[in-house]
Amino acid sequence: MVGLLVCNKGDPCPSCHSAMALVSTEPSQTIALPDANLREDINDALSEMRVSLEQNSPEEVLANAEKDLKALMNTRLDIAITGASGTGKSSLVNAFRNITESEEGAAETGVKQTTMIPEEYPHPHFPGITLWDLPGIGTPGFQPKEYLQKINFSRYDFFIIVASERFTMNDAMLASEIQKTKKSFYFVRTKVDQAMDAERRKPNFSEKQTLEVIRKYCLFNLIKGGVVNPRIFLVSSWHLNMYDFPFLQMTLANDLNDLKRFLLFMAMSPFSRENLLEKKAAMEAVIWKKALLSCAIGVIPLPGLSLSVDIGLLVTTLKDICKAFGLDEDSLCNLANRVGKPVDVLRSAVKKTPLANQINPQFVRSLITPSPLVGSAMVLEMISDFIPGMGSLGAYSFSTSFYMLKRFLEDAMKDAENVLAKVVE
Repeated sequence: MVGLLVCNKGDPCPSCHSAMALVSTEPSQTIALPDANLREDINDALSEMRVSLEQNSPEEVLANAEKDLKALMNTRLDIAITGASGTGKSSLVNAFRNITESEEGAAETGVKQTTMIPEEYPHPHFPGITLWDLPGIGTPGFQPKEYLQKINFSRYDFFIIVASERFTMNDAMLASEIQKTKKSFYFVRTKVDQAMDAERRKPNFSEKQTLEVIRKYCLFNLIKGGVVNPRIFLVSSWHLNMYDFPFLQMTLANDLNDLKRFLLFMAMSPFSRENLLEKKAAMEAVIWKKALLSCAIGVIPLPGLSLSVDIGLLVTTLKDICKAFGLDEDSLCNLANRVGKPVDVLRSAVKKTPLANQINPQFVRSLITPSPLVGSAMVLEMISDFIPGMGSLGAYSFSTSFYMLKRFLEDAMKDAENVLAKVVE
């Protein structure tokens, strides 16, 4: 940490004073590191940087990385959920926010008055996402032809139209009006678990056949109402890992642009290893940019920058990784409640990483203590040779930040997989 402290005092030093102006754009080389996986990871990260450097100046690469990260931070995703009262809209709102109805800030469920104004519910961990509970179409003052204008349709990225038994002509008319605006819409049939429980009492019950009957009935009513190729998802807001909810989340994400897709990936409830891999891949694409900003902090002695700025960036990033993988106290309690397991059982599966609320500057400082690998003169010299103008100080900052974030992400992935294994025991 000595190198970073020297630069952060603001004193120019020969190895870093004009480092960013001296970055080479020669063809990439291979860095030989003692750890094969880390060698591959750093080579990949620096190769991506090298591609950027071949197309832009070093200052532009740094500015673009900072711009991209700020764009992610400022991205908003507004999800509109509409349907008649009693169809399970509020439960679906809570499901997307990964909270139970008993938690503070949850959308109220049960018998209540019909929603008369759009009600907003920010995601508790990723506030860029807001779920909107809209008045049902056809309720007093919200007739189909004027509905979208009254609920300010331009605010929302897409619409989820909810029914608990069958979709009506009003639902079909709403879909037709949304289609005219070129926005996406999805049909969600809720309370599927209740339908299954009712059918399960009958002889010769088949879950697969029952689901097919429900799906065909939904299709019949929507096609009858004039909807072409409706996308229908059968869900239970209580059993999120069952039926179509995981598929619904993936479909929504794949229909979004890159920034909004990343945000939804981060907020998705983790249901399977495939889902965890999607989250991991999304976060890996960001790590090198955060490491590059750490590198810039170490390389460029600007007044007012201190080590705490870099520490703050890493604290936030590690917390976001934990929250994305459900490794925080609220998410574990919520999951335990849903699957009927003691929360201590799920918590015992988290062995490699702390929970999100336990991550603080002191914890991050313990991680950035030079390791025999990252802090070695050999590694610093190798990375400095790869990007010649960076110097040992910049190489230290980059390799330390990248190594820490990458290894922490790997550990969080393993802990999340262990939690899923406990769920199915």
